[in-house]
Amino acid sequence: MSFNAYITHTAAALPNQPIDNQHIEDVLGQINGRPSRTKRIILRNNGIRQRYYALDPLTRQPTHTNAQLTAQAVKQLFSTSQALQQVDLLACGTTMPDQIAPGHAVMVQGELGHGVCETLSSAGICISGLMALKYAYLAVAQGDSRCAVATGSETASLLLRAEQFNRETDITLEQLRMQPEIGFDKDFLRWMLSDGAGAVCIRPEPDLTQAVNLKIEWIKTLSFAHKMPTCMYAGALKQADGQLIGWNRYNGEALLCDDVMAIKQDVKLLNEHIVELAVVETLTHIREQTGLVAQDIDYFLPHISSMYFYGKVAKAMTAMGFDIPDSKWFTNLVDKGNTGSASIYIMLDELVRSGRLKSGQKLLCFVPESGRFSSGYMLLSVV
Repeated sequence: MSFNAYITHTAAALPNQPIDNQHIEDVLGQINGRPSRTKRIILRNNGIRQRYYALDPLTRQPTHTNAQLTAQAVKQLFSTSQALQQVDLLACGTTMPDQIAPGHAVMVQGELGHGVCETLSSAGICISGLMALKYAYLAVAQGDSRCAVATGSETASLLLRAEQFNRETDITLEQLRMQPEIGFDKDFLRWMLSDGAGAVCIRPEPDLTQAVNLKIEWIKTLSFAHKMPTCMYAGALKQADGQLIGWNRYNGEALLCDDVMAIKQDVKLLNEHIVELAVVETLTHIREQTGLVAQDIDYFLPHISSMYFYGKVAKAMTAMGFDIPDSKWFTNLVDKGNTGSASIYIMLDELVRSGRLKSGQKLLCFVPESGRFSSGYMLLSVV
């Protein structure tokens, strides 16, 4: 027996006050006490004007754990603690949980203190939030859950503080002017990744007290790890042959001196393959599976890491006969920052609360991940 599944409530939690481009280094600190030579060019290319950090801007100490920020988003889904007690499944995705073990979801459950439920911790990078949502969707659609909550969350800023780095990138300003994409490594990630959490409640029928419910039509994801090496990673160092040596192979001194725990990205791989794999190959496969037609889409919600890729994604979609006019694109990257696995939740929440949605409209959500090149799409219908 199969049931429908509806997103009945959305929520987002953004920590503290927004930080504009002029004050990023005041919060994250300067590596080796020197201002970044590349920050301005990287920010100009990624287009982000402000973001949020779970850090005290004066002391630069953490104000939230990942679990606490996630729990804050979940609590906003429900008007009373009694309503929170109805949750029978909690699925949580994140790139970097507060600890290696136990799983992120049980730590969020502990912060909520709402009672017994099933939990799932989804690992990965950006797509981990969508995979948590897919697990919750399938559980509701199969009648295994009556009130599921899915989340995506990030507190990347804790790994972006100057104390986590021993040396600045060797990229020159002239190189960045000629090829902006080469800045998409450790230094790029410092000026782009930010913090936030989002959550949705999924039930087998719409909540008629809400102005907007979103029926989940399908969620499709693909991974290309069988043919692609690692691109974005943390807790490891990449070798010349492309293999990773994980954190547990290093002693304590090496963990600190070699920046093993820093978030890193292979820029050459990213720029060469992300659009072709995440857009062209994945979307071609999904169109064959579902019969998806671009003209049926009323809103396109892309999680893009930088506005640098906005035009590249649009051009690729047009070239493959899947053109969605710019007027139908919805993104809040510029003023919410790149919140990784939380991004699609934060976008959905803003669009739902905007008052723009009308019954019968269709929303196509797009979540790529450069970890080892995965990509996911979700189709929603407004009720």
